[in-house]
Amino acid sequence: MATQVGIIGAGGMLQYHAAGFRQAGAEIVAVADPAPGAARKAADKWCVRHAYESVDAMLAERKELQAVSIIVPNKFHAPLAIQCLKAGKHVFCEKPPALSAAEVDGIVAAAKAAGKTVMFNFNNRARPEARALKAYVDAGQVGRINSAQAKWIRRTGIPGFGGWFTTKELSGGGPVIDLLHMVDLAMHLMGYPEPAHVLGRTFNDFIQDKSFKGPWGIPDKVGGVTDVENAAHGVVTFKTGQILTLQVSWAEMVRREEVSVTFQGTKAGGKIERLFGVDGIDATAIDTCELYVQEGGNSVNRSIVTPPCEDMGRSASAANFIETIEGRAKPLNTLEEARRLMQVIDGLYASAQSGQPVSL
Repeated sequence: MATQVGIIGAGGMLQYHAAGFRQAGAEIVAVADPAPGAARKAADKWCVRHAYESVDAMLAERKELQAVSIIVPNKFHAPLAIQCLKAGKHVFCEKPPALSAAEVDGIVAAAKAAGKTVMFNFNNRARPEARALKAYVDAGQVGRINSAQAKWIRRTGIPGFGGWFTTKELSGGGPVIDLLHMVDLAMHLMGYPEPAHVLGRTFNDFIQDKSFKGPWGIPDKVGGVTDVENAAHGVVTFKTGQILTLQVSWAEMVRREEVSVTFQGTKAGGKIERLFGVDGIDATAIDTCELYVQEGGNSVNRSIVTPPCEDMGRSASAANFIETIEGRAKPLNTLEEARRLMQVIDGLYASAQSGQPVSL
């Protein structure tokens, strides 16, 4: 029998969750969203039988649900994940995992008590380029990755003003927590080492400037709050001796949007990159994947050709969740990795506030 799934949140990411779940053979039974009419509209669009304006009602009435996906503002990730776990459901949640590492600890405890799986939509791990590079790493062809550089920068990419993205109470922060994908991918390739120290700085020079608004996101909210950073830079050292530098921004004086991880290993270096022709518009993207090696006394750059993936691994990530809980695949991410990622983000914000390095 197909795994029965409920979806919390009728926003734009639902299309990818639905596609991935169905690709893996699951059945989407219900959609819940508190906004009047939103769940019914989404259910009709995506051919889902049941719609609810209350998560409590969906969990109470749809006892057949085995798993739930969560697509809501960041503040509600941890509370809803814990609620669904206590209801005996596996959980697939949009990034970030929570607002802090301490909140992830709460999810870990609930998952352990329920004996259920929790995974997050770190979709860039599911991109063909990322899978290809990880295969080289796992095969030992890269050696130990000593250092890496994670970058997701935008020139004009603020996702609206006054909405939940720019309200720290709801989002937890700006691009550091929103565009965490390349930090996650770098740590994934590095073997997800345990962080030791973080030194970081955040900048808010352009966060009120409407000329830096991006072509995606949510409408501006008059009278809303905009109290997050527009850019951040940092350095993370790990207990293994590895090091990671990061640069993330919604608005920064750069040439163009760039999404990349570069790494230097003891046997090979490499880079995965996505360049956008227009900030935030996937259809104009160019993806590349390379390895850098020394062969026969020559410096050789290998271009790895992978299938195109317009949705940046989003559907494949959701499919992996279903395949994992059914025992057909290994999970692309774990709760311990989520905790370590949030430790890095916590550390960067704490360092930016204090002006000093933070020990984790």
